[in-house]
Amino acid sequence: MAAGQALAGGPRRIGAWLGPLAIVMVLLCAGVAPLLGGSADGLDRLAGAAGGTTVRLVGRLLEDPRPFRTVAPSPGAPSPAPAAGCRALFDADRGRTELVFRPCPQLRAGWRLEVGGELRRPRSAPHPFLAGPAERLARQGIHSELRVDDLRVLERPASPIADLRRRIADRFVAAAGPEVGGLLAALVLGSAVVTLPDALTTDFRIAGLSHALAASGFHLTVLLGTVLAVARSWPSLARLPLAVGAIVLFLLLAGPQPSVVRAVISGALALLAREAGRRGRPLGLLALTVVVMLLARPLWWADLGFQLSVAATAGLLVSAPALERWLAGPTPGRWRRLVAVAVAVPLSASLWTLPLQLLQFGVVPLYALPANLAADPLLTPLTLGAMAMAVVALVVPPLLVPLAWLLVWPSRLLLLVAHGMAALPMAQWQTGRPEPLLVLLLSLGLLGLLVPPLAQRWRHPALLLLLAAVVLHGAALRADQLLLVHQGSSDLLMVRHAGRAALVASRSDGWSCHQARRLAQGLGVEKFDWLLLLDGVPPPDPLCWSRQAGLTLANGEAGIPLAAGQRLASEGLAVEALSLDSQALMLSLGPRRWLLLPDRQAYRSWRSGLAIGGQGQLAGALGRPAAVWLGFQPHGPDRRLLLAQRAAPVWISGPAPGAAPLPRGWHATGSSGSLATAGG
Repeated sequence: MAAGQALAGGPRRIGAWLGPLAIVMVLLCAGVAPLLGGSADGLDRLAGAAGGTTVRLVGRLLEDPRPFRTVAPSPGAPSPAPAAGCRALFDADRGRTELVFRPCPQLRAGWRLEVGGELRRPRSAPHPFLAGPAERLARQGIHSELRVDDLRVLERPASPIADLRRRIADRFVAAAGPEVGGLLAALVLGSAVVTLPDALTTDFRIAGLSHALAASGFHLTVLLGTVLAVARSWPSLARLPLAVGAIVLFLLLAGPQPSVVRAVISGALALLAREAGRRGRPLGLLALTVVVMLLARPLWWADLGFQLSVAATAGLLVSAPALERWLAGPTPGRWRRLVAVAVAVPLSASLWTLPLQLLQFGVVPLYALPANLAADPLLTPLTLGAMAMAVVALVVPPLLVPLAWLLVWPSRLLLLVAHGMAALPMAQWQTGRPEPLLVLLLSLGLLGLLVPPLAQRWRHPALLLLLAAVVLHGAALRADQLLLVHQGSSDLLMVRHAGRAALVASRSDGWSCHQARRLAQGLGVEKFDWLLLLDGVPPPDPLCWSRQAGLTLANGEAGIPLAAGQRLASEGLAVEALSLDSQALMLSLGPRRWLLLPDRQAYRSWRSGLAIGGQGQLAGALGRPAAVWLGFQPHGPDRRLLLAQRAAPVWISGPAPGAAPLPRGWHATGSSGSLATAGG
């Protein structure tokens, strides 16, 4: 309540409260600056060579190798795809890189290795909504990856802390099973340390409960609060070392993740202020913590967990007290006061993290508030019980199974909340990822409503900013658009009209399906009207595609999905097959039409139709295409024919052919990239 009382002091207090936040914002910009360009270490320069460079490096593994899949598991699939390999950060003599192993070897963090292989730049995402290895590694200041061909272990130094974490997690899983045991281990160690089932992490994220699995300030508060309550009557010289020991133990078990370090520094500063008999200012402590962390590691600001942690904590300090008073009313009863407290905490945290949710994911957990209200009574006892289990697992292992049995039913209740909320209709509201400018408008509008002194004077302008952000984003979602995403041999051609969308995909493999799902999420597409797969091979996971569209057509035993003259259409969106012997298509987006020529066979059919002299459906429909997509690189004669037909724009999947510049209105995606246009 102290933060709310200070904020209620009037406009003169605005500077005192917004000053630390302004300092934080300046440092945030400094933290993002390293992402704008690569570093200058030797590995980065070597990776910049064309086609990569064969090297041998000696260094130390910074983490246990983490398995990855080439195809993300489809929601509801009976079993996830097997791991394709693993990767781990590596600190070499000439810089840092990421090692990629196929298959995955048995290695541990801290081991010294000699590795050989091809060092190259990691692949960039073809579209901002499809995060690639380059963007993921750049957030950690790394701009290269090494595909390991051979390795030699030089040294296996002891790693007692890492071994301790593995032992705790393994014993939890052995005592309570992979789901319950993994959940309890995450409450102690955090999900960044514990490998959890995919379905569990997915449902917790959809339900808005991901914070329960991530080691954070909540878990430290539970631990520190319990320790201080037990040692309440002890002298200060005994109580302080015990509390400090609890903080250090939490840091060792959870690891130096940015969100954990933030919680530890804030907790330590608050503890020192409390023991010194001084009243700390929570928002000032948060600002000081962020300043110290960003001065030590500027790239920490690029960590999404750190961003969410800071935003949620600021929301609890700034807005929760005022929301609590507003919900409780002028004369609150006991139950109304309890409900107000229970609602104010998750609501303020959700509102303060909303801009980040939209900017990074384009989705909103619609049932996050009821999910948190249902989960909160379970989280504190489960966290305390899991911490007790960790002690028992290390000191008296035979007692672990009986203690785990006591926590099984509360754990299953928490899992029931997460799985149940995630299964509700519209559990994950796909709003689409707004433009950064709109997120800024949204953030300013929310600040004008959620910071009490600002709300007293700027409530109406804040509401106008929120309304403008919503209207502009809604208009962007309803605008006509054609988007081509090319990566490797895969093409995704998405068309959107009046808030609805359809998709033409050149490949039907699981990776293309996964990319299509992520693209739809970023664009705010709940479900495609129809989906056309041009791959000559039937999809290995048809359910992955069918879940994304009202109607899906793919190759099967009958051959091509559409016969000549057949149409696949919804209002304002249509595709029509134009040839018996190829996949030449006419795509209609509102009043505009695009000629789709996925391969040379389709191009030859179109060219043959032109030679007929305008007779036949193919020639008559495509005599002068308004725009063309080529799924291949055209040769010189092909370019001259298209220029003669005055086709523009022309989109080419892949790098621009030849050394000569492309004609005006022609564009190429590059080896991995995208092209977009408004209005078809």
